[in-house]
Amino acid sequence: MGADRDLGGRRRPMRVMTYVGCGTILLAGCASMPDSGDLRDVKASQRPDAQVRVFAMPPRENAPPEEIVQGFLEALTSDEPEFDTARKYLTEDASKNWQPERSTTVLANGPTAWAEHSGSREATGDYAYALTGDKVAEVDEQFAYEPAEGPYKKRVHLTEQKGADGSKQWRIDYLPQGVVLGNSDFQRRYVSVNKYYFASNSPTADRLGTVADPVYVRQQVDPVTQMVKALLNGPTSWLKPVVRSRFPTGTALKKGVKTLTPDDQNRLTVPLNKKAEGVGQTQCAEMAAQLIFTLKDLTPTGINEVELQRPDGSQLCAIKEGEAEIIASHGTGQRVQYEYFIDGEKRLVRIPADTEQQAEPVPGALGAGDTALRTAAVSRNEESAAGVSLDGRSLYVGSLASGASLGDPVLQSKSKAENDGLTTPSWDAGGDLWVADRDPKNSRLLLLEEGGGEPLEVKAPGVEGRIEAVRVAADGVRIALIVEKEGKTSLLMGRIERQNGSDGRPVVTIHEPRSVAPQLEEVTAMSWAGDSRLVVVGQEEGGVQQIRYVQVDGSTPVGAPPAALTGVEEIAASEDERLPLVAHSEDGIVQLSSSAQWQKVVKTGTAPVYPG
Repeated sequence: MGADRDLGGRRRPMRVMTYVGCGTILLAGCASMPDSGDLRDVKASQRPDAQVRVFAMPPRENAPPEEIVQGFLEALTSDEPEFDTARKYLTEDASKNWQPERSTTVLANGPTAWAEHSGSREATGDYAYALTGDKVAEVDEQFAYEPAEGPYKKRVHLTEQKGADGSKQWRIDYLPQGVVLGNSDFQRRYVSVNKYYFASNSPTADRLGTVADPVYVRQQVDPVTQMVKALLNGPTSWLKPVVRSRFPTGTALKKGVKTLTPDDQNRLTVPLNKKAEGVGQTQCAEMAAQLIFTLKDLTPTGINEVELQRPDGSQLCAIKEGEAEIIASHGTGQRVQYEYFIDGEKRLVRIPADTEQQAEPVPGALGAGDTALRTAAVSRNEESAAGVSLDGRSLYVGSLASGASLGDPVLQSKSKAENDGLTTPSWDAGGDLWVADRDPKNSRLLLLEEGGGEPLEVKAPGVEGRIEAVRVAADGVRIALIVEKEGKTSLLMGRIERQNGSDGRPVVTIHEPRSVAPQLEEVTAMSWAGDSRLVVVGQEEGGVQQIRYVQVDGSTPVGAPPAALTGVEEIAASEDERLPLVAHSEDGIVQLSSSAQWQKVVKTGTAPVYPG
């Protein structure tokens, strides 16, 4: 737990044995914790590089209770698949009953141990410690991450038991289920990986659409096998209502298969149990595609081919990476051609996404300048666009074809003030258009099927406050919302569910909205920046404006945040992470590419967007 447990007290000595040649570090703690009730942090040794596997040391002969607790907590940060060394600090019954896979509790600064008072423990052979801390997150048995807050307090009890030689040894006989560790140890030992399913109840194109389901696994404990098992176990609870897996229910690895390793050609063979042996070739290929997408970034060179086998070893099917891309649209599903913004003449203009050419007006009426625009959104196929008038009250939709005219507004807000008008719209994967009306007398989230017709009012029972910004994911089943309530703005992630209504029109509802940037008191702009990542502009309480990435589960992705930029009002990113960030700042329209420095595009411009 390293620095997580170092809150200013002096560092205690540790027994640390290092075997550099085999990439292994063995750790054991021998810090003393007082039994007088004083508060002490449970220290850890210096943490190694994430690529070095860490194994704990077993309990020392005749170790006192405080050292047993210390050693156990150290062992929880090791890279042992079944926590074998951690179990050596437990009694036999406690080891049988302890289920570390049940959950992982992440604390801001690691667990602190209080020695509890319970009379004369020396006489009774009875010791207890309270583990306390401030919660940051919980990872459940599905490996799903969820931000958490509030105090953590669990009890650990120790008793004396006879060793093999008849001597008495202290062991833990009662402990909480799951694993508890500090945030720094969590970031070093765990890695976020997307497993992939198919959208089940959303507009789709000709191919299946993939949906990323991020989970956290221990990165030095056979992550390939962990992720295959996690994929076979099905989607996480939050995402399950809107996705489907092509693996039949109950599909698992063949009995006796403990680990999966790609060969030297980056081909992975996955033996399955009988639940999958009757699937047809089409379904099998879709199953294999899920595996290829899931494992794509998990190994240094990726997985080029997946073969699925029956229990008898015969082949069910085999597909290569290129074939998986044909089976399902992954991410955006198509190449983004342009980035767009509103220029100084209030027209919609565009710049080729992968060049440094000058901006040009888009073809059609929205680029002609006859209707002054405040914001705009471009459909994912880049054939249509929607624009909000300068006063924020009218929404227009037009073709991005030369000579195309612009009809009457498809939607009008009755708001009196410009800041209470329509938000920037957003196109989903099926060509439907989303927008929020901020009229104080009738604030609502609306959906226009194929960009027109009578607007559908989207139900959002869990959203409290006024929606200030809307961005629908490329997968069409998740929506990011900036919501204002009582002077504070927050970023919420909702699940889009559709049902058939009695009038033949769909009933669309946003379910289980959850905060994905809880540490930010104010969120002013955001955009999707990958399959499961957003870029966010906001500030913490008492802090300054910052740009950061957040995952859809509320965790912080590994890596540096974007370079600092002052006065950001709007920001745009593409789900294609190779394309640059674009922002509207006090310097105009700027973009951030691989140079790691913001570069000015034009001095006068607002409302940058990518398709979507």
